Amino acid sequence: MNSRRCFGLALVVLVAVTAARFLSLAGPTVVWTSLMTAALVLIARTSGATLADLGLRPSDAGRGLRYGAVAFAIVLVALGVAALLPLTSGALHDARGDISGARLAYELVVDVVLLTAIPEEFAFRGVLLGSAVVQWGPLRGVLVVSALFGLWHVQPTLATMTDNPAVSGASGFAAGRLLVVLGAVAVTFVAGLVFAWLRLRSRSLLAPVLAHVATNGLGLAVAWFAVHVLAPR
Repeated sequence: MNSRRCFGLALVVLVAVTAARFLSLAGPTVVWTSLMTAALVLIARTSGATLADLGLRPSDAGRGLRYGAVAFAIVLVALGVAALLPLTSGALHDARGDISGARLAYELVVDVVLLTAIPEEFAFRGVLLGSAVVQWGPLRGVLVVSALFGLWHVQPTLATMTDNPAVSGASGFAAGRLLVVLGAVAVTFVAGLVFAWLRLRSRSLLAPVLAHVATNGLGLAVAWFAVHVLAPR
């Protein structure tokens, strides 16, 4: 694989998508995620990346499923405990949870799985990590890709910080917004490290996809539960 070409062109695509989202030029999520993924597939293919480089080798799927299932269960238990503890339950009372059960199902399947977890994991733990590891080795590759994953979340954090009452008060002034963004970058950097470890340890992209679904999807499900079940009437 031409790892330098693969990593460089993939990075250009992700920077272009980020800029378009900042400028509100990206269009509907289904459009830009589809175009981004198609571009990354083309880049990986023309750079000589193999299925193993991308974490897509069929023989590794079973191992990826096992690692992913354990990660899913850990996130489920952690969020369940957080939802029940008074100290942390407030952070889960997210405005996104104030939706119907049917809307919840749609967002979990379409928004979380199809439009977030799969394209982001293919981009970061597939194309970028696969080429970065070949180019720099596992340690440096994981650190670089995880840092990029953290920066990827700057725009969505700015766009959605008012939805969560736990941080919405900080969005009214510049220093507060900066702290929220830095916190989001730090958290997603750490998540990127975990997702990368799962990808390299299992050799399959399926493991970080399941962990990503758990982090985003179960968070939304717990927020829905907090609004509809735990919130005082």
